[in-house]
Amino acid sequence: MQDWSTDYAQGLLEAAPDAIVVVAEDGRITLINAQAERLLGYRRDELVGRTVEILVPATARDAHPLHRQEYMQAARPRPMGSGTLAARRRDGSEFPAEISLSAVRTPEGLLIAAAIRDVTDRLEAQAERERLTAIAERERLEARLQQSQRLESLGQLAGGVAHDFNNLLAVVLNYIAFIAEEVGDAATGDPERWEPVLKDINQIQRAAERAITLTHQLLAFGRREVVKPRVLNLNTVVREVEALLQRTIGEHVRLETSLADDLWPIRADPGQLTQVLVNLAVNARDAMPGGGSLTIGTGNVTVDESYLAGRPGLHPGPYVRLQVSDTGGGMPKEVADRAFEPFFTTKPKGEATGLGLATVYGTIAQTGGQVSIYSEPDVGTTISALVPASEEALPVVEQQTSSLPEIAAGGGETVLVVEDEDAMRDVTHRILTRNGYRVLTAPGGDRALELARHHDGPIHLLLSDVIMPKMLGKEVAERVTALRPDTRVLFMSGYARPVLTENGTLGDDVTLVAKPFSERGLLKSVRAVLDD
Repeated sequence: MQDWSTDYAQGLLEAAPDAIVVVAEDGRITLINAQAERLLGYRRDELVGRTVEILVPATARDAHPLHRQEYMQAARPRPMGSGTLAARRRDGSEFPAEISLSAVRTPEGLLIAAAIRDVTDRLEAQAERERLTAIAERERLEARLQQSQRLESLGQLAGGVAHDFNNLLAVVLNYIAFIAEEVGDAATGDPERWEPVLKDINQIQRAAERAITLTHQLLAFGRREVVKPRVLNLNTVVREVEALLQRTIGEHVRLETSLADDLWPIRADPGQLTQVLVNLAVNARDAMPGGGSLTIGTGNVTVDESYLAGRPGLHPGPYVRLQVSDTGGGMPKEVADRAFEPFFTTKPKGEATGLGLATVYGTIAQTGGQVSIYSEPDVGTTISALVPASEEALPVVEQQTSSLPEIAAGGGETVLVVEDEDAMRDVTHRILTRNGYRVLTAPGGDRALELARHHDGPIHLLLSDVIMPKMLGKEVAERVTALRPDTRVLFMSGYARPVLTENGTLGDDVTLVAKPFSERGLLKSVRAVLDD
């Protein structure tokens, strides 16, 4: 009678989910199970007594565990090694397989049991997952690139609109200042009568100032604002603005800083960085109406090829990171994905312009850096900005600007004003003539060159708009100074970047007064150029 344990072992062998092939020390197959018949396509009597190499593809025999003799001499289980191997069916077809070996000592000698598992489905599923992951990553990168291109297009539009607005606002601001001055003189004799008029004038001025702020945000978002960068330490900017930020966010929000030691220098406009910090702080405050914490951190980051994956627009190299985190309500993904779009806001109508984060995006991009957002509902939001580190050394001593003296009026110097907008040209003429300057005006480059050739007497200063039809301000300046080398040049514009700047920064040899300017601002710039 057969031993019950033998029957039990045979039953387990037949029920095994893997194909099992038992091989003797001489490499001949002594036993297979039902799953091996199904998987390999052989009947038992076709395999038993044959060498195990019949199951190994000829091209893989040198490295195959069913062929290598050291495995056949093993006295303990051995792993099959890394990866998958090929196995061969009766019809000659091959399939990927995982093969594990176990050694068993028996009275008849050493037997090697090879468990063979077909992993075709698993590999196909893995390949499909990798394919879908690659598609998702490609779509994510394409979406980010499309968003970047959309923001760039909107920035160009915003810059053009801001240019026109700045011309209009310069006219409004200065004429309302003229009116305020005249009404103020009249009001000295009858203040009660003129008080309502002065209040109306004040409302117009305040509205114009808000419009100026809005156009500056548009230009910053569109990376069209002319900046004067310098080498600085970002930690210094954070420390200088810390008190302002605390007043901005209120006592119910705790402000913390985590500033890295030995921070690399960057080249940026400190005023713009201050605006970035204020915008981010205001957004964080609004996200924490019940209180919370706002953390500002800095650090050095070396961007390598692996870091660049998924971050189009960056280049390898050293960067300085600015990170601003809050513990507010956070944002769902669909909101965070649109956070940098101009005019997009989740706040009630009238409470926000939707330009805060858009301005941050434009400012950081103008430095050659990149900004990203991570947010989770009920957890908070983190804005991370990377700014390229500068190879230039920090100034040894940063000089403090002293208070400015009163602006001196003109002393009869001749100024050639070139401006294609009639109202803008008229208001500029009026400001200069009432302050002691002799003014020549031209609506464009051709007329300016005619005056430069035929004017009898010196032209001390050329005051030219930048964006004009037919001839841009830079060409006007080059041709006028070729005729009159002693003539100084001052540009005026609300949208100067495409003409005067390289990489979004104002050249050291270029002086510009930004529109919309006040009377005092224009006179200060004119005097500074003439007295330089």
